[in-house]
Amino acid sequence: MKEFDFMGKRKLAAAFSILLLIISIASLAVQQLSLGLDFTGGTLIEVGYQHPANLSEIRRTLKVAGYDDAVVQNYGKATDVLVRLAPHEGEKESIANNIVEVLNNNTSSDVTLRRVEFVGPQVGDELRDQSGIAMIVALGVMMIYILFRFHFKFSVGAVAALFHDVIITLGFFSIFHIPFDLTVLAAVLAVIGYSLNDTIVVSDRIRENFHGMRKGDALTIINVSLSQTLGRTLITSLTTLLVLLALFVFGGELIKGFSIALMVGVVVGTYSSIYVASNILLFMGICKEDFIHTDSEVVDDRP
Repeated sequence: MKEFDFMGKRKLAAAFSILLLIISIASLAVQQLSLGLDFTGGTLIEVGYQHPANLSEIRRTLKVAGYDDAVVQNYGKATDVLVRLAPHEGEKESIANNIVEVLNNNTSSDVTLRRVEFVGPQVGDELRDQSGIAMIVALGVMMIYILFRFHFKFSVGAVAALFHDVIITLGFFSIFHIPFDLTVLAAVLAVIGYSLNDTIVVSDRIRENFHGMRKGDALTIINVSLSQTLGRTLITSLTTLLVLLALFVFGGELIKGFSIALMVGVVVGTYSSIYVASNILLFMGICKEDFIHTDSEVVDDRP
């Protein structure tokens, strides 16, 4: 097996990670996230078509009319369409009538208004608070698990990697003004699970090699461990990215944000399991003495 000197570039990787974190945090502080209707509230308009509706054409029509933030989806049958809009000036009835007029002027099918509702911003505040709490609780539980499963230094490295992945993923959405809704939030939570799984695989191999390798310092052992898990990491990441790319291209408008968040998260999570979690271990001075309580276990003679 070829051994790669991953940790030889650890200082450069640390500088790169810090730079990405600074850019992401600055963007989140200045530009913030482009919150979707799930968080901001808005107007829900249900319209009916005589024939199956072309959602792509409806989106283009509304965008030309000035409703760039409109979310269009089928609601039940193919002839039922739900249009969601961010808060706009004016009464909801006049906005709904304007939408119907725009759609009627750009289609041969008769469009009728069936329902219009307003979702207040209080719902958005509640969702935002609950999602933030869910993310904090997830990070805390994962840190406790790794603390008992491995070692305190591993738990710090894993949580640092998770924090790194979440902040950079959120920063990506902030920098490029991609709408952030509940599907994206679900993807961010999935990124936490993916990154944690990758980090645990690497951590488990590092722990095994600290027990089994009689020669070599911490840097050598971590390089060997990362080299041994590299094939598994790359195969898992590439196959996951292929599926996400298919979702992005063929999955439709409604899950584009979901697939983008996961693609960014998988790439960043793969990087962090190698260069963030392992880097933290070296920074905290991981050594064989940290595993002295299990030295009675059987070890092999790997060089």
